[in-house]
Amino acid sequence: MVTIVVDTKEIQADDGKSVLQTCLEHGIFIPNLCFMKSREHPHASCRLCFVEIYGIDQPVTSCTERVREGLVVLTATARARRLQQAAFKLLMSAHHCRPKACPVRGGCQLIRIARHLKVGLNSQPLERLERAIDEEVDLGLFTYYPFRCVLCGRCVHVCRQRTGHNLLTFAGRGLKTVVALFGGGDLAAAPCRHCGACATVCPTGALVLKGEQGRAASADSSLRAPQIPPR
Repeated sequence: MVTIVVDTKEIQADDGKSVLQTCLEHGIFIPNLCFMKSREHPHASCRLCFVEIYGIDQPVTSCTERVREGLVVLTATARARRLQQAAFKLLMSAHHCRPKACPVRGGCQLIRIARHLKVGLNSQPLERLERAIDEEVDLGLFTYYPFRCVLCGRCVHVCRQRTGHNLLTFAGRGLKTVVALFGGGDLAAAPCRHCGACATVCPTGALVLKGEQGRAASADSSLRAPQIPPR
């Protein structure tokens, strides 16, 4: 164990654990979408988890920075907030967010992050990006909504971890990138029929499991995104 300071709060932390995971475990929320404890190497794709660390000139992503003795972390400085807000606006420029129609009970992680960062759910001042992709894709056991997807890779990772196979993957390039079935596989076959982790771990409701499978998956709270603690 080592001692670090986060926003003037002294905490005991595991040496070598990521700053992001350490903060979340101590009730200190840092915006994030792609983080998962089980990922050996951080994905660092959402670019939302910027913090400032004493002794480092520029803000850094907290999922890639490791805890060490004497570390001093600031999670809400003006520079860190500007980067977090800019990354969020960029995500929203390609994301169709309709809060009233959100399939995630209580609102998805994007809605929670917007409240935390005190920004709107639109992309202003950035222009909305037009993407030549389908609004809805039927993938057998679940429905995929590409415009809700933030390409965090959580579903791809948990699928490989749970099943041992690359059943889900990224397809396309640039603005046409989507989550797809690897090799046109069949998710109605085992082991998918008794899993549902890919939909449960999705932070934005882009993957929605159908029928009984969806209700069973929703009960697995261990896979859900970290909640923002009340202030």
